[in-house]
Amino acid sequence: MSRSAFCPRCGEPVEGGDRPELPGAPAAAETGLCDACYFEDFELVSAPEKLTIRVCAQCGAVHRGNRWVDVGAEDYTDVAIDAVAESLGVHLDAAEVAWQVEPEQVDQNTIRMHCLFTGVVRGEAIEEEVVVPVTISRETCTRCGRIAGSYYASVVQLRARERTPTKEEREAAKEISHEIVEEMEATGDRNAFVTEIDDTADGVDVKVSTTNIGKKISQRLVNRFGGSFSDSETLVTEDEDGNEVYRVTYAVRLPPFTKGDVIDPEDGEGPVLVGSARGTVKGRRLATGERYESGFEEGDAPEARRLGRREDAQQTTLVSVEDERAVQVLDPETYESKTIPRPDFLDTESGTVSVLKSRAGLHAVPEDGPE
Repeated sequence: MSRSAFCPRCGEPVEGGDRPELPGAPAAAETGLCDACYFEDFELVSAPEKLTIRVCAQCGAVHRGNRWVDVGAEDYTDVAIDAVAESLGVHLDAAEVAWQVEPEQVDQNTIRMHCLFTGVVRGEAIEEEVVVPVTISRETCTRCGRIAGSYYASVVQLRARERTPTKEEREAAKEISHEIVEEMEATGDRNAFVTEIDDTADGVDVKVSTTNIGKKISQRLVNRFGGSFSDSETLVTEDEDGNEVYRVTYAVRLPPFTKGDVIDPEDGEGPVLVGSARGTVKGRRLATGERYESGFEEGDAPEARRLGRREDAQQTTLVSVEDERAVQVLDPETYESKTIPRPDFLDTESGTVSVLKSRAGLHAVPEDGPE
């Protein structure tokens, strides 16, 4: 049964039941207006007169909502399309709506978005075109601003007890710092960055953007090389809300002995080539090749003299094998024949041997290092 009413604007009759109604849309009689009057004021799409996209000129991040987001875009056309799509509104009476967009690059910072919409309203196919100018506003994001200002929240100080850190330990501190920052960036943390790495006479100082990064670097260094770390806070300022802001210093102290050191525990059993100093000192006796580990109570700093490094060893001639416990070699400095202990790692078939000369005498060292 058809329902009749009159258009309040022109007085023409409005037949609400003479054509199919779209699901969820009001019937013609309910809207009150006839088709002619209805379409006279009808807008398929509502669009802003213009849009501005805030972009970091340094890293390319885009400001969305109340934060900066890394988008990885080489240009900002796709970003502009997304921004326009989010800003457009389509009339609720429209069905089967489709749209296409053609961007026009006006200049480096302006893109004119030509948007064509089609849809069905009151059974009639209509289309509408809107043009939205998009301006790219180049700014500096919070992260890049902090980097430019040399901001840091914590500093990791790499040091070693009774020695200076080795080249390997110094390089590891730098590599680990960048690795952790990359890991945190991969999770979307834009506040993660290394501010500065400074090689000093005593070790390495690494300034980073958050206290969490500083703690992670310290933990990873200790897990790899042994030793321990402590932290201390220093009040530096107050934020805009009056909260106290602290800077944290992480002091990493590596063990006095490190992989490749040759030490003499002075226990009467001869020198040890150190393989690890994590928790306790572990290595091999140069006189026998037997495994060595310092006592739990001694930890990573047993009473011992440092005699040298694995790389200080020199190649010399293996003169003869005296018995199961001794061989004769040429002293690499005097070229005299010397009897030295025969450890189980010594290859008597090779004709040469690596030896280290120290205060404890002449000792063979493994060709393959301390493990």
